[in-house]
Amino acid sequence: MAVDAGLLAVDVLLVAFAGGAVGAALGGYAAYGLAGLVVTVGEIARVTSGAGATPLVAGSTDLGTAGVTGLVGYGPVLGPHVAFAGAAAAAAYAGRKGHLDTDFPYHEAKHIAAPLGPRPGALAVGGVFGVLGYWLAGLSLRLGLPWDPVAASVVVSALLHRAVFGYPLLGRLDTDLLDMSPYRDGDRRMAADGDGARSLAGRYVVEPWLPYQSEWLSVGVLGLVVGVLGGFIAVATGSYFLAFGIAATGLCFLTAGVERFPVTHHMALPAGIAALALPNADPTVAVLVGGAFGVLAGVVGELAQRVLYAHADTHLDPPSVAIVVTTLLVALLDLAGVFQQTAVPTVGLA
Repeated sequence: MAVDAGLLAVDVLLVAFAGGAVGAALGGYAAYGLAGLVVTVGEIARVTSGAGATPLVAGSTDLGTAGVTGLVGYGPVLGPHVAFAGAAAAAAYAGRKGHLDTDFPYHEAKHIAAPLGPRPGALAVGGVFGVLGYWLAGLSLRLGLPWDPVAASVVVSALLHRAVFGYPLLGRLDTDLLDMSPYRDGDRRMAADGDGARSLAGRYVVEPWLPYQSEWLSVGVLGLVVGVLGGFIAVATGSYFLAFGIAATGLCFLTAGVERFPVTHHMALPAGIAALALPNADPTVAVLVGGAFGVLAGVVGELAQRVLYAHADTHLDPPSVAIVVTTLLVALLDLAGVFQQTAVPTVGLA
């Protein structure tokens, strides 16, 4: 198979490297929050004035077609597959090197809210994984794989940074993966598990991603609410991404230390995609379908955090797993003739 020259364009690779490095410097949540803000602004501009007529144009680096959403917020500048994935890899590197010494209650390699600043090693790791994330998303797109290529890239990138820096791919498998009660009971590890007492001894036996957002019922109800809103915004504006951008902007509040702030972007995006996959349906039906996909995304995200995050040592993003699964379901329902999907999220992948 011939190499796609688009994936090797020097200018875009330089941008992706810089985006990953910036993500490392700012911290993962701040980078994702800024991406959400840019997506929100870009989609409002597109909906209200027609600027960037369609953000779902693969292979475009032209502002008139890809728009601010495609080039910056969901593209090679601040796209989650670039900046956020780069930040997660840099945190894993910093945790391995012992560069972080904070009061974070989990393994420091999970502390993606912490900005790593101008550390050259962390910036280099973030940049390399920014390029890798760009490549992974582009490869997923060009192979026609039926899921959101950006979210899939974030997931694969996290598995790769675990392998590269010597962390277990899935964490401890000798416990009940779905049981979060040891965290609520305050149970802590009594041994270093072979990786140094400084980083592992005394850690919680289970480290839930968002302890206040880790009950099946609560994430289901939250998903329903966000899914209904996401479906409505999508139907009202014709934008797959506006509700996602608004929700993702909320990650800035996590960076600012706001307690118990809900994370919902993974509920909003599939809700909007599913709602717009029913172009001839009654708007009420479309909004309800959005609600159903919001619930599903919330539950899948919770399952992902229990299996892939809570027992591991680095950040593997539960929302990205939820987006991959739900957008795959949308694609399968489209093949089955239930949905009529006119576009998929492929913005900014030159």
